[in-house]
Amino acid sequence: MAVFSAITHSNDHDIAAILDALAKALLAMDANAAAVFAEFTTGLSHFRGIVAESFRDEGRIEGRVEGRAEDILRILTVRGVPVPDEARQRVTACTDLAVLDVWFERAITALTADAVFDES
Repeated sequence: MAVFSAITHSNDHDIAAILDALAKALLAMDANAAAVFAEFTTGLSHFRGIVAESFRDEGRIEGRVEGRAEDILRILTVRGVPVPDEARQRVTACTDLAVLDVWFERAITALTADAVFDES
């Protein structure tokens, strides 16, 4: 629906808001499906910039998440704290940067991998 709205209202004064909603919708779906829907809007020059910026921002966030997870595991390893596969999987599966930041701080002093996840 966002694609049709963008096409229909391409000359509307609120096109930026429509294109922003479309970019967010495309980022939330499978990349192949998003590419198909994006093809319908290739004539909208404003949209290309918004989508490109959104993908860059998304990539930056993903990169920070992956980097933070690697940092946590490296700190524990360098400190000689055993990291069971279950703990390693939990860290690498986490996509919440705020949670990873908390775990990072705990990893600096944690005596066990479980202590990194301790909520108490």
